[in-house]
Amino acid sequence: MSQNDLLQRMTQSIIDGDVEAAEALARQSLTAGVDRLLAIQQGYKPGLDQIGKGFEQGEYFLPDLVLAGKAMQAAVGILEPKMKDDSAAAGSAGRVLLATVEGDVHTIGKDLVALMLSLSGFEVINLGHDVPTATIVENVRGRKPQLVGLSALLTTTTQAQKDVIEALEDLGVRSQVKVLVGGAATSAEWAAQIGADGYAEDASAAVRKAKQVLGIK
Repeated sequence: MSQNDLLQRMTQSIIDGDVEAAEALARQSLTAGVDRLLAIQQGYKPGLDQIGKGFEQGEYFLPDLVLAGKAMQAAVGILEPKMKDDSAAAGSAGRVLLATVEGDVHTIGKDLVALMLSLSGFEVINLGHDVPTATIVENVRGRKPQLVGLSALLTTTTQAQKDVIEALEDLGVRSQVKVLVGGAATSAEWAAQIGADGYAEDASAAVRKAKQVLGIK
Protein backbone atom coordinates (compact mmCIF):
# COMPACT_ATOMS: atom_id res chain seq x y z
CA MET A 1 0.00 0.00 0.00
CA SER A 2 1.35 3.42 -0.93
CA GLN A 3 1.62 6.22 1.59
CA ASN A 4 -1.18 8.14 -0.15
CA ASP A 5 -3.46 5.10 0.03
CA LEU A 6 -2.67 4.72 3.71
CA LEU A 7 -3.47 8.38 4.41
CA GLN A 8 -6.76 8.12 2.49
CA ARG A 9 -7.76 5.05 4.48
CA MET A 10 -6.94 6.90 7.70
CA THR A 11 -9.26 9.70 6.64
CA GLN A 12 -12.03 7.24 5.83
CA SER A 13 -11.63 5.44 9.17
CA ILE A 14 -12.47 8.68 10.97
CA ILE A 15 -15.44 9.42 8.69
CA ASP A 16 -16.71 5.88 9.34
CA GLY A 17 -16.04 6.16 13.08
CA ASP A 18 -14.18 2.85 12.82
CA VAL A 19 -11.99 2.59 15.93
CA GLU A 20 -10.45 -0.76 14.99
CA ALA A 21 -9.49 0.43 11.51
CA ALA A 22 -8.06 3.69 12.86
CA GLU A 23 -5.88 1.79 15.34
CA ALA A 24 -4.77 -0.80 12.78
CA LEU A 25 -3.80 1.90 10.28
CA ALA A 26 -1.85 3.77 12.95
CA ARG A 27 0.16 0.64 13.75
CA GLN A 28 0.65 0.00 10.05
CA SER A 29 1.98 3.52 9.57
CA LEU A 30 4.52 3.00 12.35
CA THR A 31 5.73 -0.21 10.73
CA ALA A 32 5.97 1.54 7.36
CA GLY A 33 7.95 4.43 8.83
CA VAL A 34 5.36 7.08 7.98
CA ASP A 35 6.01 10.35 9.78
CA ARG A 36 3.67 10.36 12.77
CA LEU A 37 2.77 14.02 12.51
CA LEU A 38 2.02 13.54 8.81
CA ALA A 39 -0.29 10.65 9.69
CA ILE A 40 -2.25 12.84 12.08
CA GLN A 41 -2.35 16.02 10.03
CA GLN A 42 -2.87 14.56 6.54
CA GLY A 43 -4.34 11.18 7.38
CA TYR A 44 -6.73 11.37 10.30
CA LYS A 45 -7.45 15.08 10.69
CA PRO A 46 -9.10 15.58 7.26
CA GLY A 47 -11.69 12.99 8.24
CA LEU A 48 -12.40 14.83 11.46
CA ASP A 49 -12.64 18.11 9.57
CA GLN A 50 -15.16 16.60 7.16
CA ILE A 51 -17.32 15.29 9.99
CA GLY A 52 -17.14 18.64 11.79
CA LYS A 53 -18.20 20.60 8.71
CA GLY A 54 -20.93 18.10 7.95
CA PHE A 55 -22.21 18.40 11.51
CA GLU A 56 -22.45 22.17 11.15
CA GLN A 57 -24.38 21.74 7.89
CA GLY A 58 -26.73 19.09 9.23
CA GLU A 59 -25.24 16.27 7.14
CA TYR A 60 -23.88 14.43 10.18
CA PHE A 61 -25.29 14.16 13.68
CA LEU A 62 -23.96 13.97 17.23
CA PRO A 63 -23.48 10.16 17.20
CA ASP A 64 -21.33 10.54 14.05
CA LEU A 65 -19.25 13.20 15.78
CA VAL A 66 -18.81 11.04 18.86
CA LEU A 67 -17.74 7.99 16.85
CA ALA A 68 -15.31 10.05 14.78
CA GLY A 69 -13.85 11.46 17.99
CA LYS A 70 -13.37 7.98 19.45
CA ALA A 71 -11.64 6.78 16.28
CA MET A 72 -9.37 9.84 16.33
CA GLN A 73 -8.51 9.33 19.99
CA ALA A 74 -7.71 5.67 19.32
CA ALA A 75 -5.34 6.55 16.48
CA VAL A 76 -3.62 9.32 18.43
CA GLY A 77 -3.34 6.91 21.37
CA ILE A 78 -1.16 4.67 19.21
CA LEU A 79 0.94 7.46 17.69
CA GLU A 80 1.31 9.86 20.62
CA PRO A 81 3.66 7.79 22.85
CA LYS A 82 6.04 7.30 19.93
CA MET A 83 5.92 11.02 19.13
CA LYS A 84 6.72 11.92 22.72
CA ASP A 85 9.63 9.50 22.72
CA ASP A 86 11.07 11.52 19.85
CA SER A 87 10.40 14.95 21.32
CA ALA A 88 12.32 17.16 23.70
CA ALA A 89 11.32 17.24 27.36
CA ALA A 90 8.12 19.18 27.87
CA GLY A 91 7.76 22.27 30.00
CA SER A 92 10.68 24.40 28.83
CA ALA A 93 8.86 26.72 26.44
CA GLY A 94 6.22 28.03 28.85
CA ARG A 95 2.86 27.18 30.33
CA VAL A 96 -0.29 27.09 28.21
CA LEU A 97 -3.89 26.79 29.40
CA LEU A 98 -6.35 25.30 26.89
CA ALA A 99 -10.13 25.03 27.03
CA THR A 100 -13.11 24.54 24.77
CA VAL A 101 -15.43 27.31 25.90
CA GLU A 102 -18.73 27.00 27.71
CA GLY A 103 -21.55 25.48 25.68
CA ASP A 104 -19.24 23.69 23.24
CA VAL A 105 -18.55 19.97 23.64
CA HIS A 106 -15.99 19.60 20.86
CA THR A 107 -12.60 18.55 22.12
CA ILE A 108 -10.59 16.61 19.54
CA GLY A 109 -9.19 19.65 17.71
CA LYS A 110 -8.17 21.24 21.00
CA ASP A 111 -6.59 17.99 22.14
CA LEU A 112 -4.49 17.91 18.96
CA VAL A 113 -3.34 21.44 19.78
CA ALA A 114 -2.45 20.22 23.29
CA LEU A 115 -0.43 17.36 21.84
CA MET A 116 1.45 19.57 19.40
CA LEU A 117 2.25 22.17 22.05
CA SER A 118 3.47 19.48 24.42
CA LEU A 119 5.71 18.01 21.74
CA SER A 120 7.08 21.52 21.15
CA GLY A 121 8.21 21.87 24.74
CA PHE A 122 5.24 23.61 26.38
CA GLU A 123 3.68 22.64 29.68
CA VAL A 124 0.01 22.21 28.78
CA ILE A 125 -2.94 22.50 31.14
CA ASN A 126 -5.95 21.06 29.30
CA LEU A 127 -9.21 21.97 31.05
CA GLY A 128 -11.36 19.98 28.61
CA HIS A 129 -14.62 21.04 26.95
CA ASP A 130 -17.69 23.07 27.96
CA VAL A 131 -15.57 24.98 30.47
CA PRO A 132 -17.32 27.92 32.20
CA THR A 133 -15.73 31.33 31.84
CA ALA A 134 -15.32 31.58 35.61
CA THR A 135 -13.36 28.30 35.69
CA ILE A 136 -11.00 29.47 32.95
CA VAL A 137 -10.37 32.79 34.70
CA GLU A 138 -9.86 31.06 38.05
CA ASN A 139 -7.22 28.80 36.51
CA VAL A 140 -5.50 31.76 34.86
CA ARG A 141 -5.24 33.49 38.23
CA GLY A 142 -4.18 30.38 40.13
CA ARG A 143 -1.92 28.59 37.65
CA LYS A 144 -0.47 31.65 35.92
CA PRO A 145 -0.05 30.45 32.31
CA GLN A 146 1.75 32.66 29.82
CA LEU A 147 -0.82 31.78 27.15
CA VAL A 148 -4.50 30.84 27.03
CA GLY A 149 -5.98 29.01 24.05
CA LEU A 150 -9.76 29.13 23.62
CA SER A 151 -11.52 26.79 21.17
CA ALA A 152 -15.02 27.17 19.74
CA LEU A 153 -16.37 25.06 16.90
CA LEU A 154 -19.92 26.41 16.92
CA THR A 155 -20.91 29.93 15.96
CA THR A 156 -23.21 30.00 18.97
CA THR A 157 -20.30 29.58 21.39
CA THR A 158 -17.79 32.09 20.04
CA GLN A 159 -19.26 34.76 22.32
CA ALA A 160 -17.82 32.82 25.25
CA GLN A 161 -14.31 33.53 23.91
CA LYS A 162 -15.08 37.23 24.12
CA ASP A 163 -16.55 36.73 27.60
CA VAL A 164 -13.28 35.18 28.82
CA ILE A 165 -11.21 38.08 27.52
CA GLU A 166 -13.57 40.61 29.10
CA ALA A 167 -13.47 38.72 32.41
CA LEU A 168 -9.67 38.77 32.37
CA GLU A 169 -9.78 42.51 31.73
CA ASP A 170 -12.29 43.08 34.54
CA LEU A 171 -10.00 41.29 36.99
CA GLY A 172 -6.95 43.23 35.83
CA VAL A 173 -5.00 40.18 34.65
CA ARG A 174 -5.46 40.49 30.88
CA SER A 175 -2.06 42.14 30.47
CA GLN A 176 -0.38 39.18 32.17
CA VAL A 177 -1.41 36.54 29.64
CA LYS A 178 -1.63 36.16 25.86
CA VAL A 179 -4.87 34.81 24.38
CA LEU A 180 -5.24 32.81 21.18
CA VAL A 181 -8.56 31.69 19.71
CA GLY A 182 -9.28 28.85 17.32
CA GLY A 183 -11.96 26.51 16.06
CA ALA A 184 -14.08 26.26 12.94
CA ALA A 185 -16.30 29.18 13.91
CA THR A 186 -13.43 31.63 14.44
CA SER A 187 -11.14 33.68 12.23
CA ALA A 188 -8.35 36.22 12.35
CA GLU A 189 -10.97 38.94 12.00
CA TRP A 190 -12.90 37.61 14.98
CA ALA A 191 -9.72 37.44 17.06
CA ALA A 192 -8.99 41.09 16.30
CA GLN A 193 -12.59 42.08 17.02
CA ILE A 194 -12.61 40.61 20.53
CA GLY A 195 -9.11 41.72 21.46
CA ALA A 196 -7.34 38.36 21.32
CA ASP A 197 -3.63 38.24 20.58
CA GLY A 198 -4.05 35.94 17.61
CA TYR A 199 -5.90 33.20 15.77
CA ALA A 200 -4.74 29.71 14.75
CA GLU A 201 -6.52 27.66 12.12
CA ASP A 202 -5.04 24.29 13.13
CA ALA A 203 -2.66 22.58 15.54
CA SER A 204 0.51 23.37 13.61
CA ALA A 205 -0.48 27.02 13.30
CA ALA A 206 -1.23 27.10 17.04
CA VAL A 207 2.35 26.13 17.84
CA ARG A 208 3.75 28.75 15.47
CA LYS A 209 1.43 31.43 16.82
CA ALA A 210 2.14 30.51 20.43
CA LYS A 211 5.85 30.90 19.88
CA GLN A 212 5.30 34.14 18.02
CA VAL A 213 3.18 35.87 20.64
CA LEU A 214 5.47 34.68 23.44
CA GLY A 215 8.60 35.78 21.59
CA ILE A 216 10.09 32.28 21.35
CA LYS A 217 12.49 31.66 18.49
